[in-house]
Amino acid sequence: MLSVFDHGPPLACPTPFNLAAHVLRQADQNANKIALSVLRHDGTEDWTYQALQSAILGTATGLLRAGLKPGDIALMRLGNTVDFPIAYLAAIAVGIVPVPTSSQLTDPETARMVEDLSPAAILRDPSVACAPHPVQIELSDLSQMRDLPPAALQMGDPDKMAYVVYTSGTSGKPRAVAHAHRAIWARQMMVDGWYGLRDTDRLCHAGAFNWTYTLGTGLMDPWTIGATALIPQPGTAPEDLPALLRQHRATIFAAAPGVFRKLLNTPEVLHLPDLRHGLCAGEKLSRHLHARWAEASGTELYEAYGMSECSTFISSSPDHPARGESLGQPQPGRRIAILGPDGPVPQGQEGTIAIHRSDPGLMLTYLNAPQEANSRMQGDWFLTGDQGAMAVDGQITYLGRDDDMMNAGGYRVSPVEVEAALAKFPGITQVGAAAVEVKQDTFVIAAFYTGPEKLDDNALQTYVKANLARYKQPRAFIHLPELPTGGNGKLLRRALPAYFKATHP
Repeated sequence: MLSVFDHGPPLACPTPFNLAAHVLRQADQNANKIALSVLRHDGTEDWTYQALQSAILGTATGLLRAGLKPGDIALMRLGNTVDFPIAYLAAIAVGIVPVPTSSQLTDPETARMVEDLSPAAILRDPSVACAPHPVQIELSDLSQMRDLPPAALQMGDPDKMAYVVYTSGTSGKPRAVAHAHRAIWARQMMVDGWYGLRDTDRLCHAGAFNWTYTLGTGLMDPWTIGATALIPQPGTAPEDLPALLRQHRATIFAAAPGVFRKLLNTPEVLHLPDLRHGLCAGEKLSRHLHARWAEASGTELYEAYGMSECSTFISSSPDHPARGESLGQPQPGRRIAILGPDGPVPQGQEGTIAIHRSDPGLMLTYLNAPQEANSRMQGDWFLTGDQGAMAVDGQITYLGRDDDMMNAGGYRVSPVEVEAALAKFPGITQVGAAAVEVKQDTFVIAAFYTGPEKLDDNALQTYVKANLARYKQPRAFIHLPELPTGGNGKLLRRALPAYFKATHP
């Protein structure tokens, strides 16, 4: 048998359609139900479905009055506050295309995005770094828009572009991934295939409002089915999370593996009587961490695999737990294969994980780089760049990447981007970047460089802080007489972690 999972297509996305309208579809019948609670030790900032819908549609009116038009691109440079999802959904509601970005990005990084996108405006918190742009709608103006009359939702073709997210490619140049309105419809396959989510759930996500993992799993998916989203206030320490989960009766807890690891390293006893299970994504979950969490909390962790180009599409779930070292299986409605050069490989063999082009969650293209999007296709299959093997029951084991992409706290980072930034530093003649394990299941980015002499680590750290987002910044700098290369003189990045172990026993 070949490594193809196909248990039938998902339900077709209705038309006309709008992503924001789909997220708010429960708002009228749940007007007074709490849609969002921002958790604090001394209480909560609560948003009912009615208040949330009013703020989103009022902000949508304000964006139109500010001169933005359907089809315009709006770069989002907002912080970790509720203003972020409100502005995001407001733009989509009236056909404006938002581009959510991490507030950790630096001025030079956002300058490249502005050049790439030519946005009509930037939605801006003045405290968040951003390159100059002639049209900036500031946070204070966005907040006042909430009280405006509601805008009419712009319904249309489900295949129309709804939003753009950035991902780092192996070339080192972040790519703008364009997604259609139908992407939110595809996320329904995650509700049963990963979350086990019910409208009575109180789902707490530990991430920031302006992280796409939080935006989807922590906010939009609970709102779509009428559940309650819980988000800890910015700056909440890991040791404070167990008490907040208990106090606010969280039934599902979602985070990156690193957060679960930190919770297990706190002195707080994980007594979580209301918790049904945890959700984990962003980086590979180790079996060791999984077992520790299950023993300490008495609950399961369900892992999901995805990417910027197609969100999550392989996962374990309460109905289909992962077996052994596997990630789980493709969600119902997905068509997934393991490919070799000539197509699907036999079950059990290693190949590249691939998504069928018909998946409603698959991106439209890379903006300004359609040729790169086309190069990721093998016939009707989109190649993820990750290796895996499919068992006879459809469960998939992750076997690593076929390139050198790094993972830092749940963010995928291209080593080429880090290397390009450091190559400009005086005194560096060659540089390579790799993720290194500093303790069990904990990885950081390290930079390995050559040059006439060892450079000052503090100077290097100051430089990367000014030129790279925090999650892209190396935490260690290793001076070497030469970097490992292959027979063709090409840098062997996969050999670099061994040099770190040799210098940091």
